[in-house]
Amino acid sequence: MKNLLALLIAAFASVSLYGQQDPMFTKYMFNSMYYNPAYAGSHEHLSFALLHRSQWVNFDGAPITQTFTVHTPLRENRVGVGLSLLHDQIGVSRTMGASLVYAYRIPLSKKARLAVGIQGGITNWRADFQKVNLETPNDPSFGTSPSKWLPNFGLGLYYHTKRFYAGLSSPNLIEHKLNDQGPTNAPLVAQQYRHYYLAVGGAIPLKGDDLVFKPSVLFKNVGIDSKLSKNAVKKTINAPTEFDVDLSLLFMKTLWVGAAFRSSVEKFIGDKSSYDSGDIWASYILRNGMRIGAAYDFTLTEIQKETPGSFEIMLGYEFDFKVRRIETPRYF
Repeated sequence: MKNLLALLIAAFASVSLYGQQDPMFTKYMFNSMYYNPAYAGSHEHLSFALLHRSQWVNFDGAPITQTFTVHTPLRENRVGVGLSLLHDQIGVSRTMGASLVYAYRIPLSKKARLAVGIQGGITNWRADFQKVNLETPNDPSFGTSPSKWLPNFGLGLYYHTKRFYAGLSSPNLIEHKLNDQGPTNAPLVAQQYRHYYLAVGGAIPLKGDDLVFKPSVLFKNVGIDSKLSKNAVKKTINAPTEFDVDLSLLFMKTLWVGAAFRSSVEKFIGDKSSYDSGDIWASYILRNGMRIGAAYDFTLTEIQKETPGSFEIMLGYEFDFKVRRIETPRYF
């Protein structure tokens, strides 16, 4: 198998990107504001989450990602504000970003809210291509070590009740070209593309609040608007639409265990793409509002011959000032 590092760098330096560019997370429901700015303030109190993911363990240059999100409601819960931080490293490329988030929350009834969110931020993307071992010496596509500051903004909608939620978002709407320092006659480009997310989930009590079943699904698409573009390169985007299906059980408001499956929609309609992963996870909620958790992904592609899988660890805290202790866990 070719070295993963060379494949990743080649993807950024000389060809248009066909896969998911935004980091993926098995426990996406524990850092939902990273994907959807309208999620800010939905916990009804100050909340933060820190998540680390190591993907494809034992692969040289495999993705390693950390996110930190913090958000809180203001003005009698009508406004939510937050901060999202990202660090993502793939091979010799590194991305660091920060975004400020604002959400306006509209009460539709005593139990339901609709939030409209917007975020704005900046990302630094850099790549030290001179560290790459090349089969073709002096390849001009790898002759520089670019560093770019990339401003961006995103939008989102989030509807939720105590037992149901649905969200639609695109966190980075501006598409930045990454390899404009390369050869001027390069036929293809490395470019960031818009990602779209649709999340739906529920919480079904099986035995009151002592046993709750929580199903959820997240759809992820990149380049859904590319077919309408007049840009010839954008029309070649063929990234699959990915989905994550998660089924979990919450026991006695403290122990949360679940299993998930990640694949592409195209796989189920005759495409030759493969399944992605099967995942298991657990989270423990302390009575003081702290949450700790971990997830493990078993790879279902050919990559499993080279790696035991991927893992995540998570730490969160709910600052609930209205009661002495967390009486009801946040399902979403």
